[in-house]
Amino acid sequence: MNRRSSRHYYEPKTLSEPMNDQQSYYETMYILRPDIAEDEVSDHIDNYNKLLKESGGTILDSQMRGKRRLAYPIAKHREGIYVQLSHQGDGQHVFKIEKAMRLSEDVIRYMTVKQQGPLPSPRPSNKNTSQSDNKDNPDANKESKEKQLVAIADAPTSDKVNTETKENIES
Repeated sequence: MNRRSSRHYYEPKTLSEPMNDQQSYYETMYILRPDIAEDEVSDHIDNYNKLLKESGGTILDSQMRGKRRLAYPIAKHREGIYVQLSHQGDGQHVFKIEKAMRLSEDVIRYMTVKQQGPLPSPRPSNKNTSQSDNKDNPDANKESKEKQLVAIADAPTSDKVNTETKENIES
């Protein structure tokens, strides 16, 4: 059989019915300079959220992801403060918020992506939940230390390392 004659062309499959529970929304991820104070970061987040509401958008979720190392230097910065903003609107609000970010010296990168799917539900940031859980439930903190001790005791390492690690956890 000849290879050329046996070619099969496949067409991509399409759904005949659109999914009704899927909605479109936008996700904007922006990176702030790492040398900004924490209160200034919250001011930037509040300003962009306010600008978004004024331009006709609806905020679905806004989260500060924290300071992280960048993959490559941007404007001589090796770290940046990441903020994720999920919003919904007619699309015109995206231009206004991106223009404000472009003009700001504190925003070193931004990107907006249109998403399809179920709308994101607001959730608390990772830093606040772990700290509040430990403050509200001190027994959970003790349990986690006990679990670490059991895991360390089960690990096949030298006795000297185990005793040093146990002492560090207990203190």
